[in-house]
Amino acid sequence: MSENDFDFFHGRWRVANRKIADIVGRGTEWVEFEATSDCRPVLGGAANIDTLRADGWEGMTLRQYDPAEDVWRIWWASTRAPGQLDPPLEGRFTDGHGVFFGDDVVGGHAVKLRFDWTAGDEPVWQQQFSYDDGQTWETNWVMRFTRTA
Repeated sequence: MSENDFDFFHGRWRVANRKIADIVGRGTEWVEFEATSDCRPVLGGAANIDTLRADGWEGMTLRQYDPAEDVWRIWWASTRAPGQLDPPLEGRFTDGHGVFFGDDVVGGHAVKLRFDWTAGDEPVWQQQFSYDDGQTWETNWVMRFTRTA
């Protein structure tokens, strides 16, 4: 693992999203929508920032590598929650597969979060929540990326 783990993601992307419509209420209806994403390295390559733009909202991710602990930390902010920066997730890549864990409160309920990254030419990101302290995971958002530049 190294500060280069997310280099595959630098650039511009078209993003096919498949997401549970009501994540907070643990809904079962999936919605699909398109978005665009731009990712660039910062801090000498030890971090990156991306923006995700969809119809009516925008999100931003900061990822930073900590060489002392050999982990990545990921923070998310969005126009859907102005003034808030979500608690970080922490994890690492092994053989092109990244898994990151964190804790948050969603809809008044404590949840464990998991981000699952599959690196490569057509990366896939998945978000999963656990309401039972990590015993089971519910996927509620999947993004498939196609490079545009």
